[in-house]
Order: sequence, then C-alpha cells, then structure tokens
Amino acid sequence: MLTVDLLGPLRVSVGGRAVELPAGRLRALLAVLAMSAGHTVPLERLSAAVWGAGAGGDQRANVRTNIKRLRRAVGTAGEQLVAARPGGYLLAVEPDRVDALRFGRLLDEAAAAPDPATERSRLAAGLALWRGVPFDGIRSDWLELTVAPALWERYLTAFERRIDLELAGGSRPDAAEAAELAERHPLRESLWVRLLRILEAAGRPAEALELYETIRRRLADELGADPSLELRQVHADLLAHGARTVPGGRAVPRQLPAAVEGFAGREAEVAALDALLGALDGRTPGSPRVAVIAGTAGVGKTTLAVHWAHRVADRFPDGQLYAGLRGYDASGEAVAPEAAIVEFLVALQVPPHRLPAGAAAQAGLYRSLLAGRRMLVLLDNARDADQVAPLLPAAPGCLVVVTSRDHLAGLIMTYAARPLALDPLPPDEARRLLANRLGPDRIAAEPAVTEEIVRGCAGLPLALAIVAARAAIRPTLPLGALADELRDALGALDRAVDVRAIFSWSYRTLDEPAARVFRLVAGLHPGSESTVAAAASLAGVPESQVRAPLAELTRATLLTEVAPGRYTCHDLLRSYAAELCETHDADRTAARRRVVDHYAQTAYAATVLLHGHIDAAVPDPPAAGVCVTAFTGPDDALAWFAAERPALHAALTLAADLGLDRHACHLARALFDILHRLGRWHDRPGTQQAAVAAARRLRDPLEEARAYRNLAVTLADLGRFDDAHRNLDTALDRSRDEPAGQAWTHYHRDLVYAIQGREADALAAALRARDLFERLGDDVGRAIALTNCGWHQGRLGDRDRAVDLLERALVLHQKLGNRAHEAHTLSCLADTRLQSGDPGRAADYYRPSLDLFRELGDRYAEASLLAHLGACHHLAGDPEAAREQWRQAHTLLDDLDPDTADQIHAQLSLTDRSIADAFRRSQRR
Repeated sequence: MLTVDLLGPLRVSVGGRAVELPAGRLRALLAVLAMSAGHTVPLERLSAAVWGAGAGGDQRANVRTNIKRLRRAVGTAGEQLVAARPGGYLLAVEPDRVDALRFGRLLDEAAAAPDPATERSRLAAGLALWRGVPFDGIRSDWLELTVAPALWERYLTAFERRIDLELAGGSRPDAAEAAELAERHPLRESLWVRLLRILEAAGRPAEALELYETIRRRLADELGADPSLELRQVHADLLAHGARTVPGGRAVPRQLPAAVEGFAGREAEVAALDALLGALDGRTPGSPRVAVIAGTAGVGKTTLAVHWAHRVADRFPDGQLYAGLRGYDASGEAVAPEAAIVEFLVALQVPPHRLPAGAAAQAGLYRSLLAGRRMLVLLDNARDADQVAPLLPAAPGCLVVVTSRDHLAGLIMTYAARPLALDPLPPDEARRLLANRLGPDRIAAEPAVTEEIVRGCAGLPLALAIVAARAAIRPTLPLGALADELRDALGALDRAVDVRAIFSWSYRTLDEPAARVFRLVAGLHPGSESTVAAAASLAGVPESQVRAPLAELTRATLLTEVAPGRYTCHDLLRSYAAELCETHDADRTAARRRVVDHYAQTAYAATVLLHGHIDAAVPDPPAAGVCVTAFTGPDDALAWFAAERPALHAALTLAADLGLDRHACHLARALFDILHRLGRWHDRPGTQQAAVAAARRLRDPLEEARAYRNLAVTLADLGRFDDAHRNLDTALDRSRDEPAGQAWTHYHRDLVYAIQGREADALAAALRARDLFERLGDDVGRAIALTNCGWHQGRLGDRDRAVDLLERALVLHQKLGNRAHEAHTLSCLADTRLQSGDPGRAADYYRPSLDLFRELGDRYAEASLLAHLGACHHLAGDPEAAREQWRQAHTLLDDLDPDTADQIHAQLSLTDRSIADAFRRSQRR
C-alpha cells in the first residue's frame, strides 16, 4: 500500500517501507499525481505542473520517461500504483493515503460536525498532519504558486477556528504556536486577533497590549493602514478588562492630601476655579478643563488646590487622583511622568499582570480608564509642561489642577489651560489666616502688632503659618514680644521678605536636639517622609531621644506629621535644612550611611518575618546608632513595607551613591519579594538591575548570581521569558564553583518554567535543585525544592508521587520552623487531594494551612483557601457550609486585586468546572 505525505518534506512508503525518491522531477510528478489520487491527471497538466507551461521539447515523451522511472522507484507494484489511463495517468490509491487529501476530508467533516466537540476533534486531527511547509523540497511552480497557497489558507482558517472553539470551551490554546504562525504570516490580522485573545485568556493582557502596539506600528509602516475593526475591538476589550475592578463597580480612588486647617481668603481664586466646573456641566462649552495655579514658593499654591479640591470632591463621583511631582525638590529628582502614570494605574486597581510594559501603552491605558469618568486630577509642584502633558486625560468629564512655580505657558498654548497667578495674601486675608490659627480675640487685642506681623510675613502663607505656630506654642507670650523677635530676624520690615529669615527666626528658637533632628531629617533623609526610627538612625540616637524633638518641630510647623509617626516638610524647608547641614553637621555622610543601614536591616527583618527563609545573605549587625524597627507580626511588617516603599527605593539609590553596595544588595533582595506582594511588578526589574551592578562592584560572584536569578524571575513575571532564561544562564556561570548558588539557580529556573506553564521542564529544574540541596545537606533548600517537585508531579498527573513528596517536604518545613513554606506545602497537599476526588482529606490539609496563612497575614492565600474549603463542602454534599466559606472568601476578595476572584475560579476549574462556576455564582448573591 502506497502512502504519500506532502504536508512537509516529502515522505513516501510502500507497504510500510520508506522509499527515497531522487531530487528533481520525479518528486514533482508524484506530488501532482498524489494531489488527484484515484483520479486521472491529463498528460498536459502533468507536463505543465512538472516542467512549466512554456517548456520546450517533447513533453509527452518527457512524461512517459519519468513515469517509467517513478514506477521503478516505488518497486514491483509500480505498474499498478502508477497506472496509465486514456489521456493521462492515475495514482491508484485511496485519497486518505495522501496526507494533504486526508487533511481536506477532515476539515470538510469538521464543517459539517453536529457539535463543537466533534468539530474541534476533526480540526485537531487535520492540523496534526502538518509537519512543515507543504511540498518542501519539491520543485514545481504549479504546486508552489497554486496548490500550496490554497492549502495554507485552509490550514490557517482551520487553525483560527480551532482556537475559537478552544477559547469558547474554556481551554487555553498554545500561545507559542500561535505566535510562530503569526510571525510567519505577519500581515494576516485574523491570526494576531487570536494570539491577543490567547494571551488575554492566559492572564497576560499586558503582554497582549504591548503586542498590539507592535502590530499597529507594523501595519502602519508596511501597509500604511490602521488595524482592522476586529483587531481594534480586541484592543478595546483588553483595555476594558484591564479597567475592570471589583464586580459591579469601578475603582474610586480618593487620593487628596488632608486639607489645611484654618484656611482663609482666596475668594477670587476659589471663584475662578469654581468657574471651571461649568465646562463639565456643559454650561460653558469650550471652557478649559485644565487649571494652572502658579506663584512663588511658599505662596500657598498647594494649600489652595487641596482646599478647593476637597470643597468640590462630591462633583467628581469617580474619584480624585493626586501626584506630588517634586518639580522643585531639593534632591533635584522630579517624578517622571511615566512613574506617575503607573501610580495612577495602581490607584485605579489595574492588576500588575495587566499593566503594559511600555510607557506609551501605560499612558494609553490610563487615558482609556479615565474615558467616560468624571474625575479630578491634582498635579502638585510641577517642574514644566513636559512633565504634566502625559498626565492629562483626554476624557471631557475630567478636570486637572496643576500647581507650579512656573506659569507653564506650554499648557496654556497647547491645551488651553486656565492660568491662575497666585499672589501673596492681601493684608485682610493674612489677618484672617492669623485669626483662624490664633483666635480672633488674641488678634483683636493687639491690632497694631498684628499689622506689623502681617507686613513682616509679606502675605506668604508659609511664613504666616510658622509665625502662628510659634505664637500657639507660647500662648501667654504677648504678640508684641513675638513681633520684636520677628523684627530682629527680618531687619527692615519695609523690604521684601526672605522666607528663609522666617525659617531662621523659628529655627533659632529650637533647642539643640530639635535643631539637629530638623537638619538631619529635613536635609538628609533620602525620601519625602521619615519615620521615628529613620530619624533616630539619622541622628544616631535611640528612638526615645528623637520623639520630643520631633514633637517640637511639628508644633513649630517646621515638620508636618502626615500620619502617626511619619513626618515631612515643605520643599523650601528641605532646602533650608540641607544648607544648615552643610554648615553645622560634619557627620553628614555617617548619618546617611546610618539611615541606609536602618532601611536595609529593617527590610531584611520584615522579609524574613513575611516569607520565612529567603535566598539572601544575612546582613552584618547594625552599625552603632542604627535603629531597627521591631514588628508585632506579619501585618505590621507588610504595612511598614507599603508605607516605606518610596523611601526604600530612595535608600537603594543612596546606597549606590555612598558605595554601600552590600546594603544595596540587601535592599534589592527585600524589594524583590515585597514589590511582588504589593503588585508593583514593573518596579522590580530596576531594583534587581541595581543589585547586579552593586554585586559587580563588590566583585562577589555569589551576590551577582543571586541578583541575576532574582532579576530573571522579575522578568518572567512580565512575560519576558527569553531574557529571564538568559539571566539564569549568567547566574549559573557566576555560581559554577559554588553548588549552593547552582541549587538556588535551578530552583529559580523552576519558578520561571512554572510561570511559563512548562510543568515538565519546571519539574526537571526542581529535581536538579533538590538533588544539589541534598548533596549540600541544606535541609531548608531541599524542603522548598521538594514542595515544588510534589506540586509539579501533581499537575502532571502523578498524584500518588505528589503526595509522597509533599508530605516529606511538610515534615522538613515543620522541623525547621519554616512556617511560610509549611503553609504553602499544606495547601499543595490539599489541592492534590481535592483533585484526586478526596474532599475530606483535602479539608484536613486546608484548615491548618488557612490558620498559618492568617497568622502570616497573606489575605489572598486566605481567600483562596476559603474558596477551596467551600469546594470540599460542596463535593461532600453540604451546600450551606460551602456557601458560608465562599461568603467569607468574597468578603476578603472585595478588598484585593479585582482579578483574584478570576484566579481562584481558574484554580477551582482544575478540580471541577461546575464547582468553580458555583463559586462564581455565589459572588453575585
């Protein structure tokens, strides 16, 4: 029996014996006959297909000669298999013996299938016949230009239809296969549509959004065309999915800073801002939707903007966004607009895996999320128009208020922004401000002195606030005595006030401990806010010795306590304090080193508390004078990380500037874990690249290897798998002489493969890590690797082996006291039991795992375990208990990433789709 395979390199067999045809015309002759198997092919078509329509010579003779050669090549049955017929020749085999014809039959059956399952089965069988390019290695213009394109079209249409059926049925098609095919046919937009849908279904919408931008640019460059309507619809769906928040609602951020007490005056400016609301209501069409409040430092721009924003917040039901752009910060490091957009996307509850990688895509998502919303955006302390422009929403229902020392003419010209120049307060408004702060009776008692103070402060609200604070601290001091002090500080009252003279006057009243704390905290802290422990570390004293100075500075309005135990100040005060430091504090570098040590030591302690064992070296003991924050539990540590995240980034930069490369590595390692937990995935690669650079400067190959493998996992989380594996290869090279480093690198390779969904490869990597840890006698690493080995075995179907490995890992974790991994291993055991159809045994593991995760403060794990406990009750025939567990799970999920419910639904689907759907339905009750 003759078989001919044409969907790839030519394969011919007779009776199961392979036949090798010589390269040349015989291959083309057989292929043309095979494409009409069972039917006569006219001699003229054979001649034209094999030699070309314009070939010279006796073509009939050529065909007859090559037919004889073909018969000899296929063997003794050649005469019967390649039969002569009137006017031509016939390949005497059933069409199904030719893969290209069998492919066509299967597709025809799929089109007539009675149900989606049958259709999908026939399509899959047909597509599986393809081994490569049709007619590969066969020379024939007719086959290449006529038959092959038709085959390719049928293949691509079938491939797309199979993807549609798989997605509709809840399956996850192979993204790599679709990507390879799309790259081979780069202008076939329907393929790109399916690839984007696959990525979205796989929980990789950020990657899909970035890919859409690539496709759009390619179509524009090569065709001069926009994407098709179908592609644009997929893009819109991706954006809408990224915008989705909690079920039935949207994220409503309320980011405005606290309003200043005792606000007075500015009636004209408030009225001007009120007038902008008319544009939103449609009363004044064409009115600007951007306002720029400009004025000198200390004139009260932020105070006015925040006061007005609170006053009209109810007019913006979709929320208020705030960004402090630090355009004139003493550090000189203004906030990049790209960074501000990421912060806004986080505030709008965009999950980390839905955050596009490129700045342009992130900006597009930001504008899309604000479309159709009525939001107020406050951009404070902008440096220039270029910093602001990317942050402007395109939505007509949004209003933007910008404050700056510059008038931002670019915004006025390009975006028709409404300029609002803020002058110093007129005397009557300055008096009212003092009256609000000190009480009207005290002001009325000494009107002449009040006038002198108002005149001395030159209408600057910042100066007036400091004077008012000084008077409030000494309530029995007559205002006349206060004015005398102020007169001495300012000199001639008829000249323009230098606000630094006001600062100096207030500063000179401090006792030395408070003065020193002011200089160090306001002048040297790397971030915008300081804690008590950070202030103590800067000063090199115990926390108990800085609490009184901090309270004194707060009363004097030289520092502001923005939250209990957290202090900040105006950027002018920061610059003033930095100048004082240059003059008074010779130990500035030592103070900076202490504060970096504080953050590195505290971050390490918090990470160990949250995660148990971590792949990091233990830091040296704290330096003298460094305070390490003590935590009451995991929740406390997590709250510290969330509040200190900007300061930790600043400390990482400062560590590099000071040459504290070991500290930089510790800080980056702590940020590796916590940024993932906080959903700041796009911040992570930069921190790990800083660790790589620091480790190189240290010439420490082990630290380099650690940094490279952590960088690899951060890149894998963003879908950059090739880059991740390249970094892991480098980590292996750096640890070639250090087995522990190799073991941890294979463990991280396991994590990357698991993120990719390559379970078999992940298992192989986990087994290599386990073997190395065993040789080293490292029980901690061995237990962690064993857990992953068990998990992967279960996912690959060997659940008995999975349970054995996981139970061995559990014993080790319990022996070592590694509670975080103990909780995880119990959860893996429970999942494996549940998927094996044993809900009772699964619940026995879920309960202690739930208790541990609650103790560790992992709310997502708690919600997931509650959902799975509900599944156990559901399978055990107790729907009431199931609903109660699911109710508790949904209560937790309401406060988490809005996609976590989908993730848990996907986890439950591994066990039983109907249970997963019951869990989802319970969410709507």
